[in-house]
Amino acid sequence: MSLPDFAEFASHRHPFDLIEMSRLAVLARNTLKIEVAKGETILSVGQKVEGLYLIQSGEVDLITPEDTLLLHLTVGNCFGERAMLSDGHAPNRAVANQDCTLFVIPKSEFLDLTETLPSFHAFFDSSLIKRAAAAGQSDSTTDLISITIGALMTPDPITIGPDMPVTEAAQLMRAKNISCLLITQEDRLIGILTTGDMAHRVVAAGLGLDTPVRAVMTADPFTLGPDALGFDALLSMMERTHTHLPVVADGKLVGILTNTNLVHRQAVSAPFLIRDLQRQNDFESLATIVAKVPQMLAQLVGSGVDAHNIGRIVTNVTDSLTRRLVQLAEEKFGPAPVPYLWLACGSQGRQEQTGVSDQDNCLILDEGFIEAEHGAYFEQFARFVSDGLDAAGFYYCPGEMMATNHRWRQPVSVWRGYFDKWIDRPDPMAQMLASVMFDLRPITGNESLFAGLYQETLEKAKKNSIFRAHMISNSLGHTPPLSFFRGFALIRKGEHKDTVDLKLNGVVPIVDLARAYALQGAITAANTRERLIQARDQGTISQEGALGLIDAYDLIATIRLEHQARQIREGKTPDNFLAPASLSELERNHLKDAFIIIKTQQSALGHAQGANI
Repeated sequence: MSLPDFAEFASHRHPFDLIEMSRLAVLARNTLKIEVAKGETILSVGQKVEGLYLIQSGEVDLITPEDTLLLHLTVGNCFGERAMLSDGHAPNRAVANQDCTLFVIPKSEFLDLTETLPSFHAFFDSSLIKRAAAAGQSDSTTDLISITIGALMTPDPITIGPDMPVTEAAQLMRAKNISCLLITQEDRLIGILTTGDMAHRVVAAGLGLDTPVRAVMTADPFTLGPDALGFDALLSMMERTHTHLPVVADGKLVGILTNTNLVHRQAVSAPFLIRDLQRQNDFESLATIVAKVPQMLAQLVGSGVDAHNIGRIVTNVTDSLTRRLVQLAEEKFGPAPVPYLWLACGSQGRQEQTGVSDQDNCLILDEGFIEAEHGAYFEQFARFVSDGLDAAGFYYCPGEMMATNHRWRQPVSVWRGYFDKWIDRPDPMAQMLASVMFDLRPITGNESLFAGLYQETLEKAKKNSIFRAHMISNSLGHTPPLSFFRGFALIRKGEHKDTVDLKLNGVVPIVDLARAYALQGAITAANTRERLIQARDQGTISQEGALGLIDAYDLIATIRLEHQARQIREGKTPDNFLAPASLSELERNHLKDAFIIIKTQQSALGHAQGANI
């Protein structure tokens, strides 16, 4: 396995983006690449799983032992991890829905990563989320991962014997206003009967009302103990499409957990929003789901999740929305006439979205693209996706940095020409465009259209000192809001009087600095924090300088998110304008120190660049 083939693909996807490139290189040498034809079974139920499967192209269906569709997996999704983290055998069947290319990471490598990278392990193993939550690394499912099933369940559920006629069971459920009965024999749970079973197995099957319950119940149902986590129950019930979960302790039935129990405690969370997005078929329904993101953001902030991870979680929802809109576009207009890649730039490209965002995106098309034959298709395709994003609250980019703009909907050769021109002739417009386009990240489509182009462009930028000098000069244009005496330089008039812009004068200057360092070191990461870490590791920025900027970035991003969360809780539209007077004296001093660090690093970078010219 070559490094570019695997590492370049994996490095753009969570949780593989947590792995250092040097380690990804080692992983690439041990990773297999297989081709699977449409309809071929990849894993059978009960089969021993020897590796983690990562989908490079195509789609895979996970099918339960009852032959129902559990999950539909697409490019970038993984499967096989649950088996390797439990008894080693596949709980479901994996079947290629299309011709697929799969990376297979050996079990030994996967387990080594889970042992040495807690965040990597936590992505695949829900039981670790509880520990992460204690350290402030949870998401908005904290309410379920910090509580046991015993605290959620309904205790002492109603039970019946297996010989009770179904008509009596139905009457009992109606009288008690419950949706299930548990069947016991000699104090041992032997089955469960739900209202769904009554409808499908009795009424629809035309069985007599004197039919005994044992003939239509679900025998030996799946159970968990009262000490298991609510989150474990949630995953188990979703995976098995169950709405009821009996709770058993020491072989004795002690309770029943239902969807109602979970809904009462469940916070809005990214996994649920993403799941719901994939079920919608129109702009209005998608917008209704995305409208819950501000609530999710406020919950994440309230749960103590760090700003870096909140950015990733919020961006994951936007990515999922984008992919769903692309799917709907293909359903509406038909399959694309040539391969394409939809990419995001700006905050979505950097995985740094908050509660306020426009859309910045583009399309890279295959060299087989012919404007006269294919142009109309991609024009309506791009318009549909961007209209859907706008309807969901990601307003149109004022500068038209969108795939709806013909300029940003071009084949690879044209894009290569764009980048070459910006590097060779870095005028102010080129600097502005490059600042946006160097934050590109693939969202959906054929990633091979971008991988080689991007690496090639970074290498050219690294070698062109004049271009880098212009980019550094451009990065110094956004200054932190400090007055001459290093107090806060507040906005003096207008709607946002007596505030500071935490985005334009707080986050953006660090984003610009990190991008400049990334260009110096040909760093492929788009995320600001990751760029600074990699620049530090390769010596492009000093250890002290990197740590200072990372700390400043974390502080400003956190204050910004807390400000937005507070606005959301007050029923206001979140923005980036903070009145320093609303902070405590200690918070104001810390924020001022962060701005001073930015100013110091801008001066250091400008001085170093001047010395090199």
